[in-house]
Amino acid sequence: MVTSHTCELVDKDAINSLISNLPGDDAIVRVSNIFHALQSGPRLKIMYLLLEKEMCVCELEFALKMSQSAISHNLRTLRQLDLVRTKKKGRFVVYSVADEHVKMLLDLSRKHAMGCEL
Repeated sequence: MVTSHTCELVDKDAINSLISNLPGDDAIVRVSNIFHALQSGPRLKIMYLLLEKEMCVCELEFALKMSQSAISHNLRTLRQLDLVRTKKKGRFVVYSVADEHVKMLLDLSRKHAMGCEL
């Protein structure tokens, strides 16, 4: 049985206003998927490398000492979430961080993890 308690700190109007400003369910799922994808060490390393330079799969393979198929699999996941973009450079496909929002997310996460003040 759930008992209803009254707490004088509850400002129902303020809380209802906060609730009305929450992202929709689709956005919550998308953000959750992004964080889930970025909990992978290899994917984060790929993202941090791409922050510094556009790279092709062969460059990432060399930098991370991973197989081409492992790199491609991780890049596919990052592309599906629109975290990386591609463009043709001659006969190669090069990858880059999708946009400034993704760059900011990665930079802020790194600063937070390293204990830097913002």
